[in-house]
Formats: sequence, structure tokens, C-alpha cells
Amino acid sequence: MMKSMKIVSTQRPWSVSKAPLVSYVVSSGHGHVQVSQAHQLWNAKHIKFGISYDHLKPKPKFIKGATAFELPENEHDSRVGHPKMTSKVLTFEILYKFSRVFTQIGTALAITSVSLLAIQNISEFTPSYFLGVLQALLGGSLANLYTSAINQLTDIEIDKINKPYYVLASGELSIKNAILLTSLYAFLGLCVGWTVKSWPLKLGLFLYYGVGTAYSVHLPLLRWKRNPVLAAMTILSIHGLIVPILFHLHAQTCITGRTLLFSKHAIFVSGIMSIYSIVFALFKDIPDLEGDKMNGISSLASKIGQKPVFWICICLLEMVYGMAVLIGLSSTRFWVRLIMVIGHSILGLILWRNANMVDIESNEATESFYQFMHKLYYVHYLLVPMLRF
Repeated sequence: MMKSMKIVSTQRPWSVSKAPLVSYVVSSGHGHVQVSQAHQLWNAKHIKFGISYDHLKPKPKFIKGATAFELPENEHDSRVGHPKMTSKVLTFEILYKFSRVFTQIGTALAITSVSLLAIQNISEFTPSYFLGVLQALLGGSLANLYTSAINQLTDIEIDKINKPYYVLASGELSIKNAILLTSLYAFLGLCVGWTVKSWPLKLGLFLYYGVGTAYSVHLPLLRWKRNPVLAAMTILSIHGLIVPILFHLHAQTCITGRTLLFSKHAIFVSGIMSIYSIVFALFKDIPDLEGDKMNGISSLASKIGQKPVFWICICLLEMVYGMAVLIGLSSTRFWVRLIMVIGHSILGLILWRNANMVDIESNEATESFYQFMHKLYYVHYLLVPMLRF
């Protein structure tokens, strides 16, 4: 005999629309028996390009002994308006998600690569050099953690729309704990900047923190991310100037007897990474269009559309690879020509092939492709120490 009926929200697959899926479950004395299931699926777009980042997204849970697909009580899907219970305990998984590890990998690779670029012969690998590189890695990683954290703290309402799987937007991490972590990253990073004797690293870290703060915080004349030009200039200044120039100069200060100079290699890397920075600044707004519009943030994607911005970004990167091939061909060193020409040709082909497989109207597809472009960015930095033309 039927005793009660309850309606539970169920986890929606990420490849379908934003419409909620609702299960009607009849509860009897003998357990749960599913009577019917009503759901509304809008015309879901097929994601042609797929790289899995499911570890960043909320996981569906199944209740043992139930035939209905339902979430545990008090842990409904945040994407349909029911946030998860806020965790009071900082777990490794929460810290991992909050730190956005893929950006940390990029920062570590960039600093290591431009530091190796300063080496002219093997005898320059000294303890003081390695100590300087470790200082740069520590300070740069803390600065990156801080900028990522403060951006998430100031974008909670936007992320509830654009990226509801972020730990602050989903409620997995409390605002109090997020503030404590952000403050810790700021304090430790600025301590590194204050104590180091290298003026390029000191200047680089202070600029990194200053620009990262101005990009996100809600203060007069700040919150630069609201303006597409200022947003692009912010990202360009960090990844196109601060890291490839100042961190490269810092590595030179750690080499005994070295005179500081802007080498043509460092200038070349700065130019390439500046274009990458502009691409990232433009592309990140493609999957965030809905939330940005609702929160009054202007972007190029909101002005001219997602598809034109997508192909502008692809063409800019293809231009970078083409320039790198031409510079490689002009080198007098055979191994440099080989690496530059073959390496950048492969990167250009992979980018073009995968770009034509993306469903631009799907936020999940464009977000995955954004992550993919970061992988190309990593590979490019792996090539940087070999640039000896």
C-alpha cells in the first residue's frame, strides 16, 4: 500500500540541456519503487570535441537499494538551484579544485622555461642558480594561486551560472575558508617578494599581485575584467611581460658574472606569449557569455558573437605558429630549424583539426577546447629552452 510520494531532482548528464530532470518516486514499506519519470530535454547539442574534465564537475551519486536515480538528501544539483551543503573541512580534493591546477602547471612550466633560456653553457648550472629558480617557482605559484582565488571569490554569483561546479559556486568550499586561503596566498607570496634580493623577481611578484587584484576586485576604477580591453591587457601583462621578461632577468641575476640584458630569445618568447594571452583573454568569455551578460560584464563575445571570437582566436594562434616556422627557417643552426619548423607545424595542424570539431554553441565543448589550448601553451613552453637561433 502506498504511503507517500516524493519528488527528487536527479543529476543531469553534462552533455544535455540545462533543463532539470525530475523523478517521481513512490515510497512504500518495502523500499523505493519508481512509478514514473518526467523530464524535459531541450535540443541538446552534440559535443564534437571532447576532453574530459569530469573531475571538476559534480559527480552523480546512487543510493543503494533504490531503483530511482536520485541524489542524497540535502545534496541536490546546484545547476538546478539547489546548492550543496557547504563543507567546513578543507579536504585535499577541495583545495585541488580551488587551485585550478591546470593554471599552476602553466605557471611552473613558464618560469622553468624562461629560466633555462638564460643558460648559455652547462657550467652556469650552479647552486645559486637553482636556488633562484626555486624562489621564482615558489613566488610565481603563490601569486597564481592568489589571483585565481580572488577571482573566484569576486565571481561567485557569475560562476553559479557559468561554472556551477567551482567549489565556491557549488558550496563545497565556504566563503570564510576561501578568504583565509586567499589571504594566506597573498601573505606568503608577498613575503617571498619582500625577502628576495633580486630586483626583477621582487618587481615581478609585486606587479603580479597588483595586476591580479585590479582585475577582479569590486573597487572604484578597478574590476578591470568588466572592460574587454583592460581584461586583455591584464592577462597580457602577466603572461606576456612579467613572466617571460622579469622572471628571465631574475634567472640571469642568479648566474655569476652575467650582465642583465633583454636577449632576442626572450623578446621572441614575450611576443608569442603576449598573443597567447590575448587569445586566452578573448576565448575565456565564449563559454561565460550568459553569466557575463547577466552581471553587466562586457566582452567581445557579447558584442560580435561567440563564433567570430572563436575563429579570431584560432587565426591568432595559427599566425603565431606560422611566424615561429619562418623564424626557425632563418636560423643558422640545423637542430633549431628542425625543432622550430616541425614542432610548430604539428601544433598548427593539431589546433586547426580540433578547432573544426568544436560545437561553438555548446558551453561544455568550448570550455573543453579552452583547456586544450592551455595544453598547446604548455607544449610551446617546452620548446622555449631550445630556442637558440
